[in-house]
Amino acid sequence: MSPDGTNTTSYERDFYAWANEQAGLLRAGRLAEADIAHIAEEIETMGRSEKRELVSHLTVLLLHLLKWHYQPGLRSQSWRATIRIQRRDLTAHLDDNPSLKSVLSEAIVRAYGNAVIEAEAETGLAEAIFPAACKWGFERMMDGEFWPDA
Repeated sequence: MSPDGTNTTSYERDFYAWANEQAGLLRAGRLAEADIAHIAEEIETMGRSEKRELVSHLTVLLLHLLKWHYQPGLRSQSWRATIRIQRRDLTAHLDDNPSLKSVLSEAIVRAYGNAVIEAEAETGLAEAIFPAACKWGFERMMDGEFWPDA
């Protein structure tokens, strides 16, 4: 903050400079000068972002598992690689954010709905072909030996 009690860098005007300034204030223990309200808001936003990343990885994994299952004649090394990479990325993401395991069920429901929409668009199959709810549990879809058969 400047001597007159105002932030020297505006949160709204230059986020990058503001973030660096706030980090410096926190590291220096100058909490009274820090923009606590906006810092808290940013931390909450980061948490939501981690959850969105979880849903995104699950969506890609489920999309490719659906395509693998419903279009066996089109299976490719690219699909196999995507499934394997998403499994690895999900494992790493959950290792980095273990508390996300508590929202896995909710994330799978959301991701599956997204995956079905994408599968319909990519496969040309009617949405009604796909089960209304995901039939694979998290452990199953993450199993490196699991490749859904037609």
